[in-house]
Amino acid sequence: MQAEMLAPAAVLIAWSLIMLVWMGSARLPAMKRMGGGLANSKAGGRGQDLEGVLDDRINWKSHNYTHLMEQPTLFYAASLIVALLGPATGDVWAAWAYVVLRIVHSLWQSLVNTVPLRFLLFMASTAALAWLTGRALVLTLFTDTGVLA
Repeated sequence: MQAEMLAPAAVLIAWSLIMLVWMGSARLPAMKRMGGGLANSKAGGRGQDLEGVLDDRINWKSHNYTHLMEQPTLFYAASLIVALLGPATGDVWAAWAYVVLRIVHSLWQSLVNTVPLRFLLFMASTAALAWLTGRALVLTLFTDTGVLA
């Protein structure tokens, strides 16, 4: 069951790389069309410097990539803890729910980006993460380790 628990994390890592490629393939041509590009970028420039410069629809992919580097780090840790200490079937389902919801969230934010549905997707994925966090807590805090025996 450990591999089944880690598979969703591996898929989310792959999805994050897909979003990175999508972001770059959207931003670099847009920067070039504006007469910029990597060769003409300022020293020490950061992605956030492109806010208000590039079209919002292009920057949405970057916003989502940033989001994939934030809360999912908690998901990776919780998934690893649960995988190491003994996942149950519900844990695997919660992990897959988290990943599917994050992928749908990515697509919604990158293509449509209306906040009400985006927020619902975020909250639903957070509920799946809360499940995994609870399971990680139970598995680590309430396990008889024999220390007091």
